[in-house]
Amino acid sequence: MDINNAFLHGDLNEEVYMSLPPGFHSNKPNQVCKLRRSLYGLKQASRQWNSKLTAALVQNGFHQSKSEPSLFTRGMDTNFIALLIYVDDIIAASPSISVIKSVKQFLDKEFKIKDLGPLGYFLGIEASKVKGGMNLCQRKFALDILEEAGFLESKPVPTPMVQGLKLARNDGTPLADPTIFRRLVGRMLYLTATCPDIAYSVQQLSQFVDCPTDKHLIAAHRILRYIKLSPGQGLLYTSDSQLQLRVFSDSDWTACGDTRRSITGYCVFLGDALVPWKSKKQMKVSRSSSEAEYRALAATVCEVQWLVYLLQDLHIQLDKPATLFCDSKSAIAIAENHVFHERTKHIDIDCHIVREKLNQGLIKLLPVSSANQVADGFTKPLGSQMFQTYVSKLGVQNLHAPAYGGVLEHDVEGDNVN
Repeated sequence: MDINNAFLHGDLNEEVYMSLPPGFHSNKPNQVCKLRRSLYGLKQASRQWNSKLTAALVQNGFHQSKSEPSLFTRGMDTNFIALLIYVDDIIAASPSISVIKSVKQFLDKEFKIKDLGPLGYFLGIEASKVKGGMNLCQRKFALDILEEAGFLESKPVPTPMVQGLKLARNDGTPLADPTIFRRLVGRMLYLTATCPDIAYSVQQLSQFVDCPTDKHLIAAHRILRYIKLSPGQGLLYTSDSQLQLRVFSDSDWTACGDTRRSITGYCVFLGDALVPWKSKKQMKVSRSSSEAEYRALAATVCEVQWLVYLLQDLHIQLDKPATLFCDSKSAIAIAENHVFHERTKHIDIDCHIVREKLNQGLIKLLPVSSANQVADGFTKPLGSQMFQTYVSKLGVQNLHAPAYGGVLEHDVEGDNVN
């Protein structure tokens, strides 16, 4: 659904004046208009609209999620309905179509809505129902990026970043027009919403948007050539997955050559479906690889806790603790053994949330070999063979590829590219 003229529905709680609009003539000089309702362009407009919509939904029996303010839920079992809101765009999901219709009638009565029908295209993300689930991708957005950058006819590459590549801040010649690089990285950041395979590469490039060089631009162009390989690649969410959390956490110690900070990478699976994932540079320098792994565990545990709260708002109770896999035995030992004073006294107290949640039964820590560490691709560039294995474990699917296609054979604009 889409709300018509959403910002005009907001009520102002303060006095706001505006100049007379063009074409409005008055005999008195220096006259102004006092606004009674919100207008587009006011800095208060979005906040007032959100307050108006929230109040209307709460009055209608909806509960606003504390962990995700854009999520509203109501009812139980077959009468359950969930609304996901982005400004004036709304997705409704329910086991009962009659419940959805009643909510649509309520919103249309309150605000006047545009009914866009079944979910198909939302904020640039294409949702396609497939056998046994749903596929989310951004094929049109990816092709738009390639067309704008002039890479529609480029030669594809199997990985988004060269294995072992280390980018530095002062490496190369500064670009004469950095806005081209900034716009490109910004658009690729949004593409990571359905393309976790480029998350690490885009995270690396986003560090240099203030002063990009020609080498940074070359690295960005390689990501475009990788996207050209399969622009329709997205995430598959199966409908028959078991509701059990499997989590992988990893870090690359002192990966940043400029700051010597480590990279945190994690991914969370709900059954076979990949839900949250992240590739991010840590805020502080770690004195050991164990500390870097432990900080990555702390960030991962916070994400798992948030996800558990979100599932509870959706009336989903997990029967078992989340299984958290880590390839650092020392980090697991620190979490399970509180006697390691000499190894842990320099680690901030907030990192010990891992031990607390472990004792509470939220997570269960298990070791995993580096070869089976799914989160490895969120912390470093991989070679072609390892990268293909990593992508296959993420549950990524190219809906627009022919069924007979091989690992490196994809359909791009009707042409097969090997």
